[in-house]
Amino acid sequence: MASSTAPPPASRPVDAATLASVIQRQNDRRELQCSVLALAVKLGFVLLGCVSLVRLSMAYQERLERHGEINAVVTVETAKLESLQQRFDRLFSIGGEERLIGEHDQWIAPNRLRVIWR
Repeated sequence: MASSTAPPPASRPVDAATLASVIQRQNDRRELQCSVLALAVKLGFVLLGCVSLVRLSMAYQERLERHGEINAVVTVETAKLESLQQRFDRLFSIGGEERLIGEHDQWIAPNRLRVIWR
């Protein structure tokens, strides 16, 4: 059986309409193949874009979580800093020395010797 893409055998005369229809079918088949290939490439790009968006959203979510953790640590450390700054300011205000000594009553009096047990 002869293929439909090959021109008819040379033994019988071929008219122009038959030859044109064979060439048109070959062109249509090539266009269909190119269209399918282009569709496959486009679908691949869409799939690649979707996978990239999913990965980017996961990375963004992870960064948001890290930002929340860092923000919590910064809030705690800022509160500590403010309390230490207030304490420092109280020590260098009028009567600060007495407050310092009152806070550290475990200090040794000036006329005592420190004993360290080993």
